[in-house]
Amino acid sequence: MAKYTRLEDFSPTPPTPAKRPGSKVLDGLDAIIDGWLEDDKTRPRKQRHTSKRVFDRLVAEYGYTGSYSPVQRCIKAWRQAHRLPGDGYIELAWHPGTAQVDFGQADAVIDGQRVTLHILVVTFPYSNMRFVQAYRGETAECVCHGLRTIFDHIGGVPRQLIFDNATGVGRRTGDKVIESKLFSAFKLHYRTSARYCNPYSGNEKGNVENAVGFLRRNLMVPEPVAVTLAGLNTTFLAQCQQLALAPHWRKQQPILELFAADVDACLALPGIGFDPVRYETRKADKTGTITVEDNFYLAGPSFAGRLLTVAIRHDVIDILDEHARPVVTFPRSYDHQDQTIFTPTSLLPALVAKPGAWGNSPVRALMPDPVRDVLDAAAPTDRARLLAGIDQASTATSFTSAVDAAERLISLGQDPAGPGLGMLARRLAGGSQPVDTGVDLTVYDLVARNTRTQPARTPTAQVGA
Repeated sequence: MAKYTRLEDFSPTPPTPAKRPGSKVLDGLDAIIDGWLEDDKTRPRKQRHTSKRVFDRLVAEYGYTGSYSPVQRCIKAWRQAHRLPGDGYIELAWHPGTAQVDFGQADAVIDGQRVTLHILVVTFPYSNMRFVQAYRGETAECVCHGLRTIFDHIGGVPRQLIFDNATGVGRRTGDKVIESKLFSAFKLHYRTSARYCNPYSGNEKGNVENAVGFLRRNLMVPEPVAVTLAGLNTTFLAQCQQLALAPHWRKQQPILELFAADVDACLALPGIGFDPVRYETRKADKTGTITVEDNFYLAGPSFAGRLLTVAIRHDVIDILDEHARPVVTFPRSYDHQDQTIFTPTSLLPALVAKPGAWGNSPVRALMPDPVRDVLDAAAPTDRARLLAGIDQASTATSFTSAVDAAERLISLGQDPAGPGLGMLARRLAGGSQPVDTGVDLTVYDLVARNTRTQPARTPTAQVGA
């Protein structure tokens, strides 16, 4: 009571934190900690002391016996006391028509296989509109394809794109920015501009960094399942539109309504879309194989020693001849393959000319057992005739349809190398089922009495060509 009778001013006063017990264990060590933190100002940002590192050094070098918490509180207080007036973040104002771009990662199940995808996220900070597209990598081809898809979807081009140091499109070192040739052409095509943030200034594109986590939690938990990556990306665009029906976290208007101002401020789309492809020249080796991004792709033995053009897209590798005519197309591999990637149709013409190489050909392992058995036992001339028939049927339809037709003819006892192979392959490719007929045992005239060859280890094949 006496305490209050002596008071003259009962005005409220701001609360002051009480000093927590336990800090006395650092008596005598405060100066050492201060010295370490002062020295950190001259060191690289990623090689400065953390609270855990300070604690470990105190234990090892000074026999500190206290707990970790007093050390952590001491460092926090030091950093607050030494914070400069210019430190901290500034709330940035974003004008309509500006977009931020960043990558994240998420797992998905594509065609029954679990894969880790790189998700390209594009946001419009003014409205908080968010878009996502998934790719196998973070290359310039992926970025340009994803941006074009989103531009086409919204019907406009952002006036400025904000990136961090995305290696696929460009890097900033100090005041110098080095962009990929493909992305520079992309910007010119759409008449837009790009800005690269300081590597340590994540707040300059905080909207998109927050969106990466938001979209991963809301669209990819549990892992999305799709037949194709293109189908998954189409679903993502529809889901992003649905999320935009929610109100803006601060402006309390539906995001989709605010996004209309972003679209109005965007540039008009050009008359033709940009083709995000990178062309490079490769010389084929003696087997007709070229190297692209540490992987081997087989153009075909007939292209040995020739200069070929490689068209590198986000999803496929196209090989062109000296006159830019298509040779063969492969799915693009973002992982290193320890064996040559090939299509059976690239090797069939060479096997027709050299049927004796059949036993060690990588195509052998791709044949169904009945077709392989007939080819193994056939005389060279009969083997070449059957391979030529499969080659012609593959060209007209696909390798899968051709070998399925050959297998069907063998099961019916008919000649798989006869004129019916191509007709049956076209029927199978078209989805129609042929009518079974009587068994004709003349098919076994192809079988010679020679010893069957043993299967060889085969490279990676693309069978669907």
